[in-house]
Amino acid sequence: MKAFAVFYNICIPVIAAAARIAAVVSPRLRTWFRVRTALFDELERSVVTAGSRGPTIWFHAASAGEFEQARPLIGSLKTSVPDCRIVVTFQSPSGYDLRRNYPDADLVVYHPADTLRNARRFVRLVQPDAVVVMRYDFWFNHLACAERSGAALILAGAVLRNGSIYQKPVVQTVYRRIFSLFDRIYTVSDTDKERFEESFGLSGVVTAGDPRCDQVMQRKNSASISGNLKTACANRTVLVAGSTWKADEDILLPALNGWRGEITVIIVPHETDTGNIRRLERELQERNLSYSLFSQGIDDAFSPGNILVVDTRGMLAELYSIASIAYVGGGFGINVHNTLEPAVYAIPVLFGPNHQNSREAGELIEAGGAMEITSSNDLRQRLRSLVRDPSERRRTGDRAGRFVTERLGATAMICSGILEEVDSR
Repeated sequence: MKAFAVFYNICIPVIAAAARIAAVVSPRLRTWFRVRTALFDELERSVVTAGSRGPTIWFHAASAGEFEQARPLIGSLKTSVPDCRIVVTFQSPSGYDLRRNYPDADLVVYHPADTLRNARRFVRLVQPDAVVVMRYDFWFNHLACAERSGAALILAGAVLRNGSIYQKPVVQTVYRRIFSLFDRIYTVSDTDKERFEESFGLSGVVTAGDPRCDQVMQRKNSASISGNLKTACANRTVLVAGSTWKADEDILLPALNGWRGEITVIIVPHETDTGNIRRLERELQERNLSYSLFSQGIDDAFSPGNILVVDTRGMLAELYSIASIAYVGGGFGINVHNTLEPAVYAIPVLFGPNHQNSREAGELIEAGGAMEITSSNDLRQRLRSLVRDPSERRRTGDRAGRFVTERLGATAMICSGILEEVDSR
């Protein structure tokens, strides 16, 4: 381990220097450095105002998606140990911007650059009793410093796909060192557990499931939707197309021709900025598809035969509660978005072919609760079958709902393990 640490700390300053040079021409890298400028000043202030406290649990999530796995864990810990202090770090600006004011967290900051100096300073200021890394994004110096300080290290929501880069010869050696730092590793499936054990010679690996299943169930149980919209869509077959990009809309809009009056369509674009909404409006107009904007209000003038474009953020998970069928965007781009959010409502889930990085999407297809769409004509045929055959729609939806309910319980298991590790120190 010592030789690895020396090698790692020779490489990190070189990489950091190269990144600063590249930042001259890379807006993303410039942002990465800029948002971390006053990071330690904020940490210093938080230490001064922290006062007396219970255990400090530090959660690290690469971005917003990984934080969704952390949310039920944080909520459960706050319920079990109300005076525990929750620190959350993000790698990406998107995750930080979305959750910087998360009410159950005592402090939300960016993860520092992984230099040895930064790691020692961060751990000294935060003084974590446990570090919980969600899914991936491992920074050796911070993990090693936390371990030396006496903190428990826990990896939760872990997955390891066959042929992953972690299993490549040289990379595997690096990650064997990193994974050996963790006291407990909680995987999503038994297959993940076996791969971690076989690839890295680990013990203490436990199958817990995906905390996101608990999270989407919690959101379902607390979901509320506009009364006017709920009334307008009552007794209608409703298609909610969520987190759509232009590539999704290029497939979706042609498939909607000829459906006027038969279904209510709600489109929730992934980006709701003015420019994107105006683009979508133009494309709807070009196809002679009638539409309304959510921001204009749902009143007596709203026709459920029109397409409703939701130009407001933060509503998607609740909108699935009034859906009969869901289309999840991203599958004609880099990767499909969250398929568990609609599945929890026991409705059929449709998405494009790019879902390799979302295991649950593939497993939903295998379970019979989801369908992969390859073209506009394919989507049109799938919709025709689901809309005009309620029994098929119900059977497919029931399979999607069971997929989620059969995977509940990860939160309780992981939180119990975190508290056991904290109490044992």
